Amino acid sequence: MMNDTRKSDSPVIPTKPLNNAVKSAAETVEGRGLAKGNTQQQNMCRTQSRESVPSALERVRQVARRNKDEQFTSLFHNVTIESLYNAFFALKRRASAGIDGVTWEQYSEDLEENLLGLNKRLQRGAYRAKPSRRVFIPKSDGRQRALAIASLEDKIVQRAVTEVINAIYETDFVGFSYGFRPGRSQHQALDALAVGIRRKKVNFVLDADIRGFFDAIDHEWMLRFIEHRVADPRVIRLIRKWLKAGVLEDGKRKKAEEGSPQGAPISPLLANIYLHYCFDLWAEQWRSRKATGDVIMVRFADDIVVGFQKEFDAKRFLDDLKMRLHKFSLELHPEKTRLIRFGRFAGQQRKERDQPKPETFDFLGFTHICGKNKNGGFLLKRHTSSKRMRVKLKEVKQELMRRRHMPIPIQGAWLTRVVIGYFNYHAVPTNINQLTSFRTQIIRNWRHALRRRSQHDRTGWVRMYVISNRWIPRARVLHPWPDERFDGRTQGRSPVR
Repeated sequence: MMNDTRKSDSPVIPTKPLNNAVKSAAETVEGRGLAKGNTQQQNMCRTQSRESVPSALERVRQVARRNKDEQFTSLFHNVTIESLYNAFFALKRRASAGIDGVTWEQYSEDLEENLLGLNKRLQRGAYRAKPSRRVFIPKSDGRQRALAIASLEDKIVQRAVTEVINAIYETDFVGFSYGFRPGRSQHQALDALAVGIRRKKVNFVLDADIRGFFDAIDHEWMLRFIEHRVADPRVIRLIRKWLKAGVLEDGKRKKAEEGSPQGAPISPLLANIYLHYCFDLWAEQWRSRKATGDVIMVRFADDIVVGFQKEFDAKRFLDDLKMRLHKFSLELHPEKTRLIRFGRFAGQQRKERDQPKPETFDFLGFTHICGKNKNGGFLLKRHTSSKRMRVKLKEVKQELMRRRHMPIPIQGAWLTRVVIGYFNYHAVPTNINQLTSFRTQIIRNWRHALRRRSQHDRTGWVRMYVISNRWIPRARVLHPWPDERFDGRTQGRSPVR
């Protein structure tokens, strides 16, 4: 139960945009439209006689889109055998097992019987959520990130329920929210940020990071937020079970009084719902009511970047944001949250004050830099974050040492996949030098591993160049310029064109 003070802080869901709302190039054209993606495909009726009939989830979307205040009292019936089947095959087949030790392959051996039994337990309320297995993975800053690996059946049910709830909230989420949403990606968030900085009058950037966000989520607030739209007690009961299931660490079960298990299939959706109410809606209202200049916003999960035209707005927003997050048991990370002078006039302004070059900030693996093009105009440069590159190179170097006795073609085929995967994400315009540096270091690490195969190995640079040219792809830009892709994806609906 929550006291009256909390209730008074509950955010209001606007039924329609404010008339005087001023949206940025980074999100106006994104809108709050429907991101159908795989959700619609997985719920389409398979029988030819009903192909023209909207699926059950499509009808949910239509109602959610028409009425922003609608509460859905009957959703659980959408968790069917077919949805469980689709959820199972959407899981990663080689993912680690939870505390029950059941893998994807083992569960698939008697899949029909297993899913029938799972569905029966769900329908009669006998399903019990198991605690997650706690593991730690290294982060780019040298620390470790705690992940919770749910049991296989929990993953199946969570994914099926996520599809149902997504049908509602994808019509509610705001345009500047990009993290873990169907039809949206990290590069779309990067494009929106770059376009916003270039086309709007951005002179200051707030790079905000919420400290330990997934571990700090308040369960009661989380459930209250969901109940704004979901009033089916069976769905609420399931979510409460997953939040309270806890984790198993060193053989001991730890109860969860707060936080959402990071790594569970439903965790990204819960995080988006939490931030939608405690940040997104509030930030939109703040911009339309308090901002005196241009303001752009881009959020990917708990990483938030806000651009401002005026320093007064930036400082006021930061102070108000701290108070806003505090109401919902969240706080900004003091070391990772920075307000810097950034934009097309930052270099000139700092030069006039006899200050060094403008500061930079990192977002989604790229360091954003105020640069100049060949004509001397402003150019937003994006370089691979040095921390991310070092972590990747260290990981590849260790794996090369482990594989050094394998035949060179096998090593080369593996390295080809690694480099192609790296380039597929990082090969953006203005980043060619960093891509070349990454490739060069990969070749050096490979030569080092080959020379450690024995004391008599004499792999020289001439031979190494031949080998590397055969297996290591050359650095080249694979992504278009942000404006080009942004305009192509939004089909010219931007008011700043």
